[in-house]
Parts: sequence; C-alpha cells; structure tokens
Amino acid sequence: MIRYYNRKNKAYEIEQVAGEKALNWTYSSPLGLNLLEIVIKKKMFSSLYGWYLDRSVSRKKIGPFIQKFNLDMSMAEKRLKDFASFNDFFYRKLKSSARPIDPDSHALISLGDGRLLAYEKIDLDNLVQVKGLTYSLRDLLKNDRVAERYQKGTCLILRLCPTDYHRYHFIDSGTCENTEKIRGAYYSVNPIALQKVRKLFCENKREWSTFHSDHFGDVLYVEVGATCVGSIIQTYSPQKRVSRGEEKGYFKFGGSTVILFFEPGRVGIDEDILKQTELGYESYVLLGEKIGIKLEASEI
Repeated sequence: MIRYYNRKNKAYEIEQVAGEKALNWTYSSPLGLNLLEIVIKKKMFSSLYGWYLDRSVSRKKIGPFIQKFNLDMSMAEKRLKDFASFNDFFYRKLKSSARPIDPDSHALISLGDGRLLAYEKIDLDNLVQVKGLTYSLRDLLKNDRVAERYQKGTCLILRLCPTDYHRYHFIDSGTCENTEKIRGAYYSVNPIALQKVRKLFCENKREWSTFHSDHFGDVLYVEVGATCVGSIIQTYSPQKRVSRGEEKGYFKFGGSTVILFFEPGRVGIDEDILKQTELGYESYVLLGEKIGIKLEASEI
C-alpha cells in the first residue's frame, strides 16, 4: 500500500497501482526476482509490449483502464473513439484549459502531473532514492563536470504513475541543449521497486539535458524510463527558445520519472512539500501548479 499527500485537501490518500499484484510478486518473491533479472528488466520485454500497445488491437484495453482508475477524459483533446491505440491514449494531450500555469514568472511550477519528492542542499554522492538507499549524480549522468555544478543544490523527483498524464513540460522560458542518452535496464520506478533495487535510477535507461532557464539558472532535466516504457520521446527543439509550460516530451506506456536538479541558491521549495518528503511521503502535484519560488540574492 502506497500513501501520498494530497496538497489540495491536505490529506493522505492511497495510490491505485496499475498491476499491483504482479508488481508485488515480481519484486518480493524469489521466482519473481529471478524472472525480473532474466526477462522483465531487459529491453526486449519492454519493446515487445510497447510494440503491442502501438497496434490498433490494443484499443480494447482503453475502456477498462479508464473505468478501473476512474479517469476524467473530459480534459483530453481527443474523444475516446479517436484514439488509434492504447499508447495513443496513454500519452494523450490535454486541453489547454485543463492545466492552468501559475501566472507569477518567479513561481516554480510543476513540470507535470505526479508524485513529488524534494531535497535541498544535496550531497552529490548520497542522493536519496528511498530511505536507506542512495545513489550518485555522477553515476546517473556519467558526466562528472556537469554533476559538480549541482553540489548543495536542490533535487526534485517527480514520479509519473501509469494513471497520470504522461507528458512533461518546461518549468520556465529559456533554451534547452541536446539530449544525452544512456542505455540501461527497465526496472519499475514504483516505490515497491525502489526499495528493492539499489541505485535503480542509475541502472535504468535514461536521458538528460541542461535547460538554460530565464529565472532559475541552469536546470538539469533527467528522464528515467521504466518497465514497459518502450520510448522516451523528446518533442522540443534543442537551442530554440521555449515558453514556460511548453511541452518538452512524453513517455510511452509505463510508470516513469523526471528528476530536476537546480544549482545552489536558485529555488526555495514550498514548505509542505519539504515537510512531507522529510516524513517519507510524496506530494501529489499537477502540471503548472506552484511548488516553489525563485530565490533572490538577499535570500541566499
């Protein structure tokens, strides 16, 4: 059972986990763990399932998925009958009115929908995966020079569940560099898996890029794939100016994670999110909502 904090009603809720029984069995039983290492974490497994979800025959999964997780489809751009496949539905676009962007340009907004953890004054060699398990930003990026810039900075981890909107966006206006791609495994990023696999984010397939933002300095975006995520799709154009809230990319089927790193002294995260992180709970956020503020020189 996974509990998270709902900022809107200031209460804890229980997450509806897609494939929860299979997930628990895979990461808890000896047979499941063996199958995980031999088959499930491999690219072939996720690619094959992703191929099926791109086919029109997978449309039959859409209705039951919507019903089981009580998804509000009134916010989607397409009508239900217009989705060509399950993946087409999974990474669906939303109407512009569905996720209003906080109007204050100095407000730090969420890059997407999901469950958020926030850490300040980070130690590059002891980033928190879950309580008791850590990893290194150097290992995550495979680039020591870039990693060093974020020592004592801020780290945000946004976990996207299969039931969430699966597009991610820019938190500010600015320009973004080319994406660096790192091959890896396809472990789940669900908390159940994070408690079992050491340095999971450094094991999984991932992509990273540096975003030169107008208000928050150089922000590091790291997109992490997961089980059944056949592709991480970047839709932005490198070196071309983007607007706050503009789309950066999307994930195909599966739970996924985007991790942001800020240089020291750039942002202050909202107290409720920091408090819940300290208590061990993720905070549920939506694209465009305020999660922090730009720090001025006098506040550093």
